[in-house]
Amino acid sequence: MHSLKFSFLVASALAGLAGGAAAHDTGHGGGIATKASRAVKAPFDIVHTRISTEGNVAVFHMAVSGKAGASRPARSGRLAGSSVFSYVWPTGLDPSVVGFAPKAGILAFAVTAHPDFDDTPLFDENGDGKLDNDGGLWHSHWVVLQPDAACGKDALKVVDIPEGTKPRVPKTWPGLPLLIDSPGWTPTFKGGTVEVRVPFDDIGVIEAGAFDGVTAALRVNASVHAPLLCVANVFKVASGDLSLPGKVGP
Repeated sequence: MHSLKFSFLVASALAGLAGGAAAHDTGHGGGIATKASRAVKAPFDIVHTRISTEGNVAVFHMAVSGKAGASRPARSGRLAGSSVFSYVWPTGLDPSVVGFAPKAGILAFAVTAHPDFDDTPLFDENGDGKLDNDGGLWHSHWVVLQPDAACGKDALKVVDIPEGTKPRVPKTWPGLPLLIDSPGWTPTFKGGTVEVRVPFDDIGVIEAGAFDGVTAALRVNASVHAPLLCVANVFKVASGDLSLPGKVGP
């Protein structure tokens, strides 16, 4: 966890956020309240982050000072070097909770948009009968993160799967050489909030976890090779220091 915290702190400083976010935990199940910042674009300016539970459903919730989801990457026309915008909930949960190998890295839930490629081959988000043309719409993933100097000093990546290996992955793994899952849970945007409802067989595992909130841009490697997907720019960290102060609760 220390490597994740340090990596995001460095990226935050590079993004002009070194002063912190003046955040505090609002209580068990209440999430993380964060002071708005003029230095961050309003659609990614986190003001509240929460993971709560309703029965066997975990509700991932994030509020920003502007209109959530209003900003998406411009289409570049090619995969190499293309951008991914994201709302992310880094957690203290072991990746095995959702079907990856134990201790594979840092498990995070993410809502992303990227118009230059589609990584949800099991789902037709835009309803046009095609499964490979809707990456530009907001959709959800589980990802496993690790630091990698190839992404930049102290930067993070989505963990690569080496060619010829057969890693443990969830049933809805999209077939990319990454530790990423495309479970198909649809995000809901309303005004300044984004929310995703995620069912679990054992909700108690989630209720034992800690979390934080991050908005960030990722970038596909120019050579489309390992590392394939790097965290290129952190817009804001809810806690200011990625200390994972959020506690999941009903």
